[in-house]
Amino acid sequence: MKKTHDCGTLRLTNVGDSVSLSGWIQVRRDHGGVIFVDLRDRTGIAQVVFDCERNKEIFQLAQTLRSEFVISIVGEVTARSQETVNPKIPTGEVEVFTEELEILNVSKTPPIYVEDDKDVDENLRLKYRYLDLRRPEMQKKLFMRHNIIKKIRDYLDDKGFWEVETPVLTRSTPEGARDYLVPSRMKPGSFYALPQSPQLFKQLLMVAGMEKYFQIVRCFRDEDLRADRQPEFTQLDMEMSFVDTEDILAYIEGLVQHIYREVLGVELTLPFPRMSYGEAMERYGSDKPDLRFGLEIKEVSDLVSDSQFKVFTGAIKKGGIVRGINAKGAAFSRKDVDDLTEFCIRLGAKGLAWFMVGPEGLKSPLLKFFTSERLEQLSQRMEAQEGDVLLFVADVKEKAEEILGHLRNQLGHKMDLIKGGENNFLWLIDFPLLTYDPEEKRYVANHHPFTSPREEDIKLMDSEPEKIRAQAYDLVLNGLEVGGGSIRIHRREMQEKMFELLGFSNDEAYEQFGFLLQAFEYGTPPHGGIALGLDRLIMLMLGASSIREVIPFPKTAGGSCLLTDAPAPVEEKQLEDLHIGLKLPEGGA
Repeated sequence: MKKTHDCGTLRLTNVGDSVSLSGWIQVRRDHGGVIFVDLRDRTGIAQVVFDCERNKEIFQLAQTLRSEFVISIVGEVTARSQETVNPKIPTGEVEVFTEELEILNVSKTPPIYVEDDKDVDENLRLKYRYLDLRRPEMQKKLFMRHNIIKKIRDYLDDKGFWEVETPVLTRSTPEGARDYLVPSRMKPGSFYALPQSPQLFKQLLMVAGMEKYFQIVRCFRDEDLRADRQPEFTQLDMEMSFVDTEDILAYIEGLVQHIYREVLGVELTLPFPRMSYGEAMERYGSDKPDLRFGLEIKEVSDLVSDSQFKVFTGAIKKGGIVRGINAKGAAFSRKDVDDLTEFCIRLGAKGLAWFMVGPEGLKSPLLKFFTSERLEQLSQRMEAQEGDVLLFVADVKEKAEEILGHLRNQLGHKMDLIKGGENNFLWLIDFPLLTYDPEEKRYVANHHPFTSPREEDIKLMDSEPEKIRAQAYDLVLNGLEVGGGSIRIHRREMQEKMFELLGFSNDEAYEQFGFLLQAFEYGTPPHGGIALGLDRLIMLMLGASSIREVIPFPKTAGGSCLLTDAPAPVEEKQLEDLHIGLKLPEGGA
């Protein structure tokens, strides 16, 4: 009994047709002499009827059916009576009276609900992921993922891009996160690394004359996880020759507009707004600001530097800053403010200064430290009105910005300012090329070592490296980074200078990247690219709460696969073949 139709495709136009359906039993309802079964496949549900009077033998077999049995049936499509039409499903005007039934497989009672709108523990869902994926909601998400990736491939093919695969087993190179290492049996003591990205290979493809490359690629990073991060993830990787920043941003805007239109029916407005890194940190305390709500950060160091409040004046004297946020109309209680203070302290703040705005003006234990004139100026700067709560952080610039950025996002959620259904895209540009790491006493690359400096800032490489701006760009959506890239260095002498600034000796640079430096001697074109995190983008497009909702078989926050119990020990013989011995931490693995 091969399928002639999918369950979710039957309509009134099929009335009178003999059809063969196969699928899983969602629900079985026994009404005495008639049994109704909701038969489910990935396209939807069809109501199947077993009538004792029509076929007693099949009816008796149908009495043994249970949820999640796999069956095939042959029957005639019939229109439902007006009073039995089910408007909640597309097939609700018809049903199939069964003439043949075959039970293809039986099922134990599932340990989780195989239906939507049921609250099921996520660990159980991941352990029985093959059952969780049967749910219509999850199948819809995976179909949307498939459709988005198909639209991406079609769009880029139309724009002249070639899809080229790059190696999964490669060399370990410093790219920010830890590598996942794979020991080599053929070369004892040597290791492959799983790629954090195809960065070096896609640059080599530009040397090879590919000009327009893309790949839907798996990447691997051994780092701590969170709701929008996984140890293995999928990204859209792109690289182009003979382009500048404007070209790349235009390609990506067109691509994103295309998939939103084709998949969601949403029309995005182009171009996306742009903001410099410096402006983003000053106004929002984040290099991925959420623009769905206001609560901009205000600089007040100049107004409080002559106060008697030593927390403020002490921070300023040490070269720090004082900045604040007006929680507009929040009307917080003292407990609310105490909770926010604890939140900031957990982030490393020394405390949280606050003023409540009442009918008679500012209220705070700190009033005594300020003149009435300064309080008035502070109110004006913060645009204070009755019902507002003014919150301030004093610290070194980088720390104050970080704390205020998290505090702003916390306020956005606490005050219910973040509405669903919005798509606030933003390009972040003009990042610093380098940041000085005081612990390692050297500069580190903000993006990666292959990012090109702005042409006008190259003169600063020997004198003021920290002031160099990168030709880099990040795409931000609703407060999350969904992509990032840069114009690359394409000349050997510039790449060697970059390695020097990052603290590499000549020997170290050649040991790690000699093949790239050599390639740069053979006519490397100017090039640049970008990578979009597909899991994260799809999560945001579908309004999911975690990327685990849009990945077929994800890991937990601890990096484990509950379905397969990975990672797991291996047999001693496998370790011997690889010439590896284990030195486990005290107490075992």
